[in-house]
Amino acid sequence: MIEKIEIIDFDLRYEKFRLKSKKIERALLESIIEHDILEPLKGIDSKDGKKILLDGFKRYRCAKKLHIGIVPYRSFGSDEPLGIVKFIRTSIARPLTILEQAKMIKELQKVHGLLPGDIAGLLQKSKAWVSMRAGIFDEMSEYVAKRVFDGDLPVYSFMYTLRKFIRINSITTNEIDEFVKLIAGKGLSIRDIALLADGFFKGSDHLRQQIRNGNITWGLNQLKKTSSLINECTTAEQRMLKDLELVQRYMQKITCEIRDDSLGNTAFQAQAGILVKGIINITDNFITAVRGLYDRCEQA
Repeated sequence: MIEKIEIIDFDLRYEKFRLKSKKIERALLESIIEHDILEPLKGIDSKDGKKILLDGFKRYRCAKKLHIGIVPYRSFGSDEPLGIVKFIRTSIARPLTILEQAKMIKELQKVHGLLPGDIAGLLQKSKAWVSMRAGIFDEMSEYVAKRVFDGDLPVYSFMYTLRKFIRINSITTNEIDEFVKLIAGKGLSIRDIALLADGFFKGSDHLRQQIRNGNITWGLNQLKKTSSLINECTTAEQRMLKDLELVQRYMQKITCEIRDDSLGNTAFQAQAGILVKGIINITDNFITAVRGLYDRCEQA
């Protein structure tokens, strides 16, 4: 049931669990000016009469800016851990990101004492699904987590760029934090962040020092010049380089995503099984061919 409540009645303890986006919030503000708040804010009814907000923080902040005192609200009940579980399960129209899910699961474990098996049962997911998300924050420093949730660093850049460096033993948490401090909040694209990360962690000492000195534009230009050498290749060579780049990218992506046990639909498993069998059948020939190309490149 949807009810109208005063905005001062909200408890915002979970605001830091949700990702911020200035761009989305600006668009939402314009929509609310024109159409009012159409979707109710959602939360848990606490014993002290407050409404513990779980969903609708952007709408809440927009309402505050527009001096809207009363907003629509829908309750997940009065049990806080069960309310969190209901929220995760019902987030369909705008699914929670994997980091938001991870943050909520950590809260259920640390604050409410739920075991991975309990959470898995309540969410109707596997223990592996829960454990994979619970483990994300073991790889992520508090500083990096704050910059991601503040909207200063794209989630994709952490999941698919920084995590691969975090797993390299020679790269420390402090180095990851240092890189994030240098590039976060500067409006860089995901591609630019990936280029800078490769340069910072795998490039020359000179390039790394330039990035540390704040010469981000210079560093990007140098890295893009290297990329532009591709244009000196023949059409066939450019096509091969592009294919190799895609293979590398999707190998990393699939390696990360394949651990998600929510990919359990029968139709998916039937089709995936056929594709995976085909991949396995060509793996040996593929590795031999790639190693041959590598040897030729080394000799050149």
